[in-house]
Amino acid sequence: MAGRWMDLGMFNARGVPGADALGAAIENMVTGISSPVDSDRGLAARLRYLTKTDAGYEAMNRAGIHVSPRTLIAWLAEEHKPNGANLNRLDAAYWDLRRRNVATDLKYRLNNNGRGTRGESNPVDQSGVERKHQRDVASRNINVRGVRDRAVDAWIDEDFGELDAIWDEIVQDIGSEYDMYANVSSIGWAA
Repeated sequence: MAGRWMDLGMFNARGVPGADALGAAIENMVTGISSPVDSDRGLAARLRYLTKTDAGYEAMNRAGIHVSPRTLIAWLAEEHKPNGANLNRLDAAYWDLRRRNVATDLKYRLNNNGRGTRGESNPVDQSGVERKHQRDVASRNINVRGVRDRAVDAWIDEDFGELDAIWDEIVQDIGSEYDMYANVSSIGWAA
């Protein structure tokens, strides 16, 4: 990782490593059920989504849901409600499966017919930094062309080392000021 700003908070600047912001920007593109898992509607929707395919059962297994078929049928029929731990596991399984299911779409959206997706990297928040220590850093346009598939794969695998390497590749295109974008306040795009 680039790093002239090794002590980012030393003068009260606030931001996150670019790789973390990149992962968060991809994560923000994932939408799903908005009803909470502990509501009847939210639980029923998650159970339907998870039990439609083998991938849903695999997601439940990864989340640590190991119940008998009879218990699962009772949950689906709304005869019994899962305990708090299983509700949390069901929610985790739902979002895991949702992320995996939308990964292909995310790659397509970020590819944008081969043009890549333009985004904006917003610099660290320097509002708490004394004027004499502030740096003149503006928002910069970025493009995820060439690394989009790798970025989505790293995000889905939670491979933060790979996201960091990808972020370094993206900011290299900024030019000589790339080091100022090792940490950012956010990344956004309209993909």
